[in-house]
Amino acid sequence: MNFINTPLTIKNSTISNRLLLAPMAGLGHIAFRELVSEFGGYGLLFTGMCSAKAVPHENPAVSPVFKWRTEELPHLVCQIFGPDPESMARAARRIEKEGFFGVDLNFGCSVSAICKKGSGAILLKSPDLAVAIVKAVRQAVEIPVFVKFRTGWENNVTPAVDMARRFEDAGAHALVFHPRIAPDRRSRPPVWDHITHVKQAVSIPVFGNGNLFELSDCKKMYKQTGCDGFSMGRMAVARPWLFAQWTRGFVPDEHTAFNAALRMTQLLVKYHDERTAVKSFKKYVPYFAAGFKFGHAICKELLKGDEIREIQDIITSLAAQKPESALRPNLHLFS
Repeated sequence: MNFINTPLTIKNSTISNRLLLAPMAGLGHIAFRELVSEFGGYGLLFTGMCSAKAVPHENPAVSPVFKWRTEELPHLVCQIFGPDPESMARAARRIEKEGFFGVDLNFGCSVSAICKKGSGAILLKSPDLAVAIVKAVRQAVEIPVFVKFRTGWENNVTPAVDMARRFEDAGAHALVFHPRIAPDRRSRPPVWDHITHVKQAVSIPVFGNGNLFELSDCKKMYKQTGCDGFSMGRMAVARPWLFAQWTRGFVPDEHTAFNAALRMTQLLVKYHDERTAVKSFKKYVPYFAAGFKFGHAICKELLKGDEIREIQDIITSLAAQKPESALRPNLHLFS
């Protein structure tokens, strides 16, 4: 698919292709991003959600989320969440100062703990406030400003289209759109046609998100919606070589998945203490296991490990059994 490898300009910066690593809380950490980087093939990487109130004072040496490698900064976007223009603008200034490619404003997270704080998808119920946040951040920094948002809280695309226009007018340079309503989380399929309406409403790049499991899915989304690119979430966790496979022709073999899992354990220990590393690996396990036909059994085995060395031994043992990969992931294992 030649379109994926077409460069794209966002504000005054150009990315090499149309594939983004989606921002994912608890999954898009520095260790996982390094794993993806070792395979290569991505256009941009995104951090997990960072609290706008915490970012101005965060110490990357100890923060589990506001942490990065210097070499990834030219291709790294930091996602922030917060309830007001002032805190979001302050956080964006710190992000720009550190040298990130861009900043991403989270208006998509529908987890109750985030919404109860007046952040994430709940801001779509307060359009004027959401727009004020975009405007404040845009005025605070010169780096590209992304906005991640959902269809909204009702199965009606009209408010999302209106928000897209208002986000562009407020200064957003690109939109990442997840065509599901907030109460659904992932209980129903994304409505790709909603991406079409959002794309047609604005002149800035629009990246589609939702149920992109194979390269053919990207082709279908592009043909159906005319989107400018694709934001890869859960599938990228299951197959961190996906970007290299789709853009550079990388061909995974029977060792690729388990070697990646072993490398993940090494990278987690590189950046975190043993307890945090084990906890982070267990968040990764269901996504890894979803790539196999008998994923539930693999997931169960890997979750037994309470130390990194023990987990590594389990990975090696499972790899020796040569379990059969699944063409499409087991969605029951994707949380």
